[in-house]
Amino acid sequence: MMEIDGLRKSYGAKVALDGVTFTVRDGEMFGFVGANGAGKTTTMRIAMGVLNADAGEVRFGGHALAFDDRRRFGYMPEERGLYPKMKIGDQVAYFGELHGMTPAAAKSAAASWLERLGLSERAGDHVQDLSLGNQQRVQLAVALVHDPEVLILDEPFSGLDPLAVDTMADVLAERNAAGVPVIFSSHQLDLVERICDSVGIIAAGKMVAVGTVDELRRREGHRILKVEVADAAPGWEQGLPGRVVGTDDDALLIETTDDQAVLKAAMNAGRVGHFGWQEPTLVEIFREAVA
Repeated sequence: MMEIDGLRKSYGAKVALDGVTFTVRDGEMFGFVGANGAGKTTTMRIAMGVLNADAGEVRFGGHALAFDDRRRFGYMPEERGLYPKMKIGDQVAYFGELHGMTPAAAKSAAASWLERLGLSERAGDHVQDLSLGNQQRVQLAVALVHDPEVLILDEPFSGLDPLAVDTMADVLAERNAAGVPVIFSSHQLDLVERICDSVGIIAAGKMVAVGTVDELRRREGHRILKVEVADAAPGWEQGLPGRVVGTDDDALLIETTDDQAVLKAAMNAGRVGHFGWQEPTLVEIFREAVA
């Protein structure tokens, strides 16, 4: 289990992190979302030991992280940390050796990951000759080559086409299935909603929401019902427990905590053609959380 506990970081008068706290369990995919400058990259850099926190602690397996722990992590920075004039296959194997692999094991793992990521035919090419999307795949191979116990990825899906996004999402899901905690930041909230087990929303250095998408949808205690009633008299919704917040074609959108009372009133008003919860998207949850 990866624990981020009360991280604080300031640069002079600028507060970058203000008590950031969340937990990522074994085999969990955690989506870390926020606007540019919200504190995502700073948090990840502290977790990897690139930066020191002013206060707080990062723990793994119940103890404070040490160098040997981080050596077993896979890290993908937002700015590509690759050597542009080095051959791809040699580069991935080199990073494997930096993590303590033997040359033979590193070379074998590099070849395996390049094949898995669709880059085996480019193994002899230089990084600078690849498209940005393929450079991103190489960066992922570097993060995975040593079979890490934790993955920390900063904007891993940036610049990828839809097929490459699917490939990377499948690889991360495989690592999850093997018990690896995965933390990744992204501005693609529809993707985060689709593949993540839990989500953390950060704004101005503070965690403003953490939980599963379903938990975040319910956190305010109010949910939106979509109710369509055929042949209902105008104003039938007057006096309902809650309030009408909008319409969707011929249906009313009603914010309420008493769905049974709304259903009873709808049935008395006419023939109910549709009745169900209108779940907010992660985009809507994000906008509300950071407002």
